[in-house]
Amino acid sequence: MRSIMPVHDLHLLLPFALPSAADAATALHGLQGAALDKLLARATLEERVIGEDFQRTLPHERWIARRFGAVAPTDTRYADDAPLAPFMLLADGGTPGDASWACIEPVHVRIAHDHLVLIDPDTLGVHTEEARALLETARPVIEDLGVTLQAPTPLRWYVSGDALGALAGASPLRATGRNIEIWLPHEARTGERSRAWMKLQNEVQMAWFEHPLNLARESHGLPAINSIWLHGQGTMRTVASPFAYVMSGAAATRGLALAAGVVPDLAPESFAMLASDHAADHERGTTLVELDPFSAPFIEQDWARWNDSLKALEAAWFAPALDALGHGTLGHLSLTLCGDTGSVTLSVTRADLRKFWRRRPIAALLIE
Repeated sequence: MRSIMPVHDLHLLLPFALPSAADAATALHGLQGAALDKLLARATLEERVIGEDFQRTLPHERWIARRFGAVAPTDTRYADDAPLAPFMLLADGGTPGDASWACIEPVHVRIAHDHLVLIDPDTLGVHTEEARALLETARPVIEDLGVTLQAPTPLRWYVSGDALGALAGASPLRATGRNIEIWLPHEARTGERSRAWMKLQNEVQMAWFEHPLNLARESHGLPAINSIWLHGQGTMRTVASPFAYVMSGAAATRGLALAAGVVPDLAPESFAMLASDHAADHERGTTLVELDPFSAPFIEQDWARWNDSLKALEAAWFAPALDALGHGTLGHLSLTLCGDTGSVTLSVTRADLRKFWRRRPIAALLIE
């Protein structure tokens, strides 16, 4: 067991921690989180971002891109974008250079009554060996179209080439469970469907049609890997970290940290495990911890499991952080809670805990 680290300034990033107002009654029914309730009630609201229904990226992606300066706040070209693929490539062990890169992932697209629906890639259970077999088939098809391919990990590949043009692609979890028609990549400048991407996608789909691997998956009742999904296109730019320490399992967050000269770590399991051989160093900067137990239950609308995840964080993070604030071993706590369109950021200090007149239930933060 590592020793408890004295943290002066802690920022928790929580993707999919805010259900929509429409889902609030179900999601928050019976929720028990005394520590989180008190933190939210006493906190100061720092930022509230209300997104659009058809934004193609996710609030936590846009938040992290803005904080590191991957997108300039005044750059209207990327108002609906988070060009994170080159940073993801860096985190995965690739070499972005100065080229434009997009991330592609092998996916399953299901045929519904009168449209096509994207399935959450994380639920497909694709094994490393399967992904490598699919890549072996897809690589010559992709490269024959004049597109450069890097595949430093089995399930995330990266493509670059002038033939692709400037594409706006939707994050997979943004499009999951929905009619994919409006979420397919389009030309960022014209808004028209990208013919180059459609050709590449079709060629890969044909190469995988009746692939022995897919036939084997279907024989075991598993969905075939029948398409690819593109997102996050952009080029590397100079970024700076507002955080002295970054702890996250997300490729985009880790890549931004690396590009800013910060070596990331994985998020610990609890507040008590925030420890280091140089504990005192953490008093000189903010520590960012990204916790993501909510994505799958949120996307699947499994609110009982979402509620269980929140209860687990209550015990592992919120209650200990509240206690640390009260005792002065934690100087400042920030919370960024995200939904699928918007986000809110709050901050709380030891002095704030004495402001008993403040009242703010989690339902008051929900975004319409």
